[in-house]
Amino acid sequence: MENDPTFYWKSSHIQIVGSETDLNFLDSQSVTLTQPVTALEAWRQIMRQPMPVVKRAFAIRDAVVSKFGVKRIGGFSGTTPAQVEVGQKLDFFLVEHISPQVLTLTERDTHLDVMTCISVQDRTVSITSSVITHNWVGRLYMVPVAPAHKMIVARNLLWLSQQMG
Repeated sequence: MENDPTFYWKSSHIQIVGSETDLNFLDSQSVTLTQPVTALEAWRQIMRQPMPVVKRAFAIRDAVVSKFGVKRIGGFSGTTPAQVEVGQKLDFFLVEHISPQVLTLTERDTHLDVMTCISVQDRTVSITSSVITHNWVGRLYMVPVAPAHKMIVARNLLWLSQQMG
C-alpha cells in the first residue's frame, strides 16, 4: 500500500518503527518452542511475572527521566486483558497491530519512537525492538537502555522456552 506507514524487516511478520536506515536501535532475538503459541500468548507468558530487576529499572528510569520532561511509564503490571485490540494499551505500550502471528506495540514521545514486535512463525517466537531517537535526550536515554534491553529480552526468551518448552 502506498500510504501504509508500516515498515517490515526481514519478513512480513516483523514490524519496525521506521526504515532500517532511520533506526538508531534494532534488536531481534528468537527462540523455538516445542509447542505452537500465538504472539499474544507469548507476551502474556513473558509478562505475567516481570523480572524484579526490570521493575526496579523502571522505577529508577521514571525518577531520573521525569526531571528532563520525559513522562513516567511505570513499567509492567504483570497482567494482560483477556481481549486485546488495536488502540488499547498494554501497560505503557499502545497496541498498533494484533493477529495470531504478530503483536506490535509502540511508545512514542518527543524524544524517541519505540516499537516492539512479538512475532511467531511456526514455533519460533521473535522479539524485535526498534527505536528512532529525535534529540539528544532520546540518544542519551538509549545509552544504558540498549545493552540492558538486549539482556532482558534474552532472559525473557530463555524463560519463555523453559516455561513452554
